[in-house]
Amino acid sequence: MEPKTHLTAEEGKQEIFITRSFDLPLDLLFKAYTEPELVEQWMGNKVLKLENTPHGGYQFETRDAQEKVLFRANGTIHSFVPNQNITRTFEMENTPFPVQLEFLDFEAITDEKSKLTMQMVFKSVADRDNMLKLPFAQGINMAHNQLQTIMSKAKPANL
Repeated sequence: MEPKTHLTAEEGKQEIFITRSFDLPLDLLFKAYTEPELVEQWMGNKVLKLENTPHGGYQFETRDAQEKVLFRANGTIHSFVPNQNITRTFEMENTPFPVQLEFLDFEAITDEKSKLTMQMVFKSVADRDNMLKLPFAQGINMAHNQLQTIMSKAKPANL
């Protein structure tokens, strides 16, 4: 089955574009990215901080059964326009990857469908290419599938 989340990485460029259409109204898609309890459900990470304001910040982490940190990411939110866009930095702690810049654009397709477009800008083409060597595409597709499942259950019955 072909992934529903699409990645585009043009040769020699420092960016990745990620697009996904969801069978969700725009406000539910946006909530999935901005409400800590929802982010935890579809991302599978604990939300330590999520301040959805310009100059706010966020921090996510995953720990194993022995409480050892397996993954931690953080960033600063530079702009936040409800149901439209979020501009933020993203840093995976304790990895060789430098901070990247992310532009998340949310768009209504119909009353029942919406689209997310992410532009991730890396410090170098090499950093971008190293990210693509990881199971990154599979991971984001799986997370977005989980987002669709969780948020579909949150849809009001009258929609």
